[in-house]
Amino acid sequence: MPGIEAFFDAATSTASFLVWDPATLDAVVIDTVLDFEPSTGKLSTGSVDRMLARASELGLSVVWALETHAHADHLSAANHVRRKTGARIGIGSRISEVQSKFRVMFGAPKAETTASVFDALFDDGQNFRIGETEVRVMHTPGHTPACVTYVIGDAAFVGDTLFMPDYGTARADFPGGDAVTLFRSIQKILTLPPETRIFVGHDYLPDGRTKPAWETTVAEQRATNIHVHDGVSEEEFVTLRNARDKTLPAPRLILPSLQVNIRGGALPKPEADGRVYLKTPVTVT
Repeated sequence: MPGIEAFFDAATSTASFLVWDPATLDAVVIDTVLDFEPSTGKLSTGSVDRMLARASELGLSVVWALETHAHADHLSAANHVRRKTGARIGIGSRISEVQSKFRVMFGAPKAETTASVFDALFDDGQNFRIGETEVRVMHTPGHTPACVTYVIGDAAFVGDTLFMPDYGTARADFPGGDAVTLFRSIQKILTLPPETRIFVGHDYLPDGRTKPAWETTVAEQRATNIHVHDGVSEEEFVTLRNARDKTLPAPRLILPSLQVNIRGGALPKPEADGRVYLKTPVTVT
C-alpha cells in the first residue's frame, strides 16, 4: 500500500497529499497550495515548501504534481513543484474545456492557457505508475468538467467531488458543472470496494466538529453521507444540490485562482513594467 501524509491549509480549508511508493520512494503531491493574500497581492510558497521538505526528510523523489481539477478556491503550487523537483504536472484530459471558458473571461493569452502547459493529460481508465505502485484515473466530472479521481492502491483521491460524510458533496454551479453528472460520478466512486480509503480535497468543519478531517471510506460514505447515502435517488440529490448551490457565495479566491490554475499553476507573464498582474473582470449593475 502507498505511504500517505496529508497537509491541511487552514486559510483555504484545503487538504493536499504526499503519496509514495514504499519500494522505490517515488512520490507524488496532489492538489498543492500557493499562499496568496488578495488584499495585498502577496504570494508565497511556505505551505508547499513544507510538503517538499517532508518529502526530502523521508528520502522521497517527487515525480508527479497531480491535480484533481482546476481549483476555484486556491492557487495551485504545481508549477513551483515542477521547478523545484523536475516533477511532471498531470491533470484530467478535459481541462481544455475549462481553460477555454476562463481564458475568455480573463482575456488570457491562448499560448499561456492551452492544455500543453500540463505535462500529462489523463484519460478515463488510464493507468500509470509511481515506482511499483499503479495509479488508475477515473473521470469524475460534475463539480467541473475536468475533475478526476486518482485511485492509488487502496486509496482514492477524489478532490472536490465528495467531502467528509457530515458535510456532503461539492457544488455543481460553476461553468460546466452539473448536478446530474456529479451524482453519477459519485456513484462511480462508491462502486469501489467498501474498504477503499477516500481522501477528500477540503474540509469546512460543519457544526459540531472542531478538527479538520480528510479521510473516510466508501462504506462510510454510502452509509452516512448527508447528501448521497444509499437510498438517495438521483432526482432527490439534484433537487438538494441545486437548491443549496443557490445559497453559496463565490469562493474568496475564485478570480486569482482560476487565472493561475488554467496556466498549470504558473503566473501570467510579466507586463511591460516587469510586474505580474491578476485581473478582476468588472460587472456593472
